Amino acid sequence: MKFRELSIEGAFEATPQLHGDPRGLFTEWYRFDRLAEAVGHPLHLAQANLSVSSAGVVRGIHFADVPRGQAKYVTCVRGAVLDVTVDLRVGSPTFGRWEGVRLDDVDRRAVYIPEGLGHGFCALTDDATLAYLCSETYNPAGEHAVHPLDAELGIEWPAEVPLLSPRDEAAPSLAEAIATGLLPDYAACAEFTASLRVS
Repeated sequence: MKFRELSIEGAFEATPQLHGDPRGLFTEWYRFDRLAEAVGHPLHLAQANLSVSSAGVVRGIHFADVPRGQAKYVTCVRGAVLDVTVDLRVGSPTFGRWEGVRLDDVDRRAVYIPEGLGHGFCALTDDATLAYLCSETYNPAGEHAVHPLDAELGIEWPAEVPLLSPRDEAAPSLAEAIATGLLPDYAACAEFTASLRVS
């Protein structure tokens, strides 16, 4: 398994080794030791999620309060998506930057999104199925969103007419989220990440 850090500090793309023969395919899509070596600390697993989306569906941009936040390790087990990570940490050198990674059932890549970053995706196929490993259980009071179509973010979604949930449709813009103090603080995120390291 190979890891590549994205242009946003702390976020990684994981490319597994695929073992195929006439019977089918086998791969290790998650290894706690390899991920910990790449990101500098282990990923505590508290919850696993599965989402299925039709082509053109956009979900996100979602994030959680830090501390504790919710780190995610995401892969696409069926179909394909453009998976997007957004730096929402106020004070970060890359604040407001986004990066997209294609996740699909061919290359079987995964993305690690640490606490404090925003996450979203656009389904490129019908029945696009994502599997998430999460560091914390779902906490509705600490979960938030930024509007995925906000012009200031400028995310290039590969959908002519993105289909959003009512929650995402009503999400604040980046500017509104800044003004209301909704976004995570970069220094607080760095301090929390440091607390996860095993000495």
